[in-house]
Amino acid sequence: VEKFDVLHVQMPHSPFMAQRLIAAADAKTAVIGTFHVAPYSRLVSAGNRALGVWLRPSIKRFDTIISVSSAAADFAKTTFGVKSIVLPNVVDYGLFHKAKPLADYKDKTVTILFLGRLVPRKGSELLLQSVARLAKYNDLPPFRVVICGKGPLKSKLEKYIKEHNLADIVTLVGFISETEKPRYYASADISVFPSSAGESFGIVLLEAMASGKAAVLAGDNPGYRTVMGPQPDLLFDPYSERALTDLLALYLRHPKLRQRAKK
Repeated sequence: VEKFDVLHVQMPHSPFMAQRLIAAADAKTAVIGTFHVAPYSRLVSAGNRALGVWLRPSIKRFDTIISVSSAAADFAKTTFGVKSIVLPNVVDYGLFHKAKPLADYKDKTVTILFLGRLVPRKGSELLLQSVARLAKYNDLPPFRVVICGKGPLKSKLEKYIKEHNLADIVTLVGFISETEKPRYYASADISVFPSSAGESFGIVLLEAMASGKAAVLAGDNPGYRTVMGPQPDLLFDPYSERALTDLLALYLRHPKLRQRAKK
């Protein structure tokens, strides 16, 4: 049996695997837990409260419990009844800041970037609805929308793009690797993340900010609010097409605003 110095557990953890490992850990092994999640429905919250009761024997064994944000800490407190230390996520600043734009996007067309899973709560549908409205404006500079990610909404998004004649504006790139990601961030003038819920922190926001190339617009949810606190004017109602459309139009029209938002 291995006698590890530290056992790091992602929380909430499995009662069938992680709890058994914790129980088997040597008495001298430090057990550290980290909460990375935030609930996005009452059902999820209720399920995790029940899970917290089930996991109570192993929770007593933890030496320290960490949360990546105040939203995650609230989740840990309300569902598992534990206090945690807030230690925000970090990114490799140099990796993103030194990245070079992709050749396809090095022109005068303003590039709007979305990066995330193509699932409802991430807001890709809301973004396309806003783009369809923006495409009808006659006072905006030339712009393109680059959507990076995969997920169950892909076919629905493709259909929407076709029905609304957005093929000349919107590109669905699909999945991109961690190696490619910094160059996509570096290619953007505006990075937009319209997630409505379920975000405990928002690592994508930090990555986009670290690139230093784009204004970063984010849905106003508890996790993203943690990151965007110093710039609340860059948050928008993630359930409102109008709110996102107005904010995108503002930053498309005014390059000085985009420049200011990068700082």
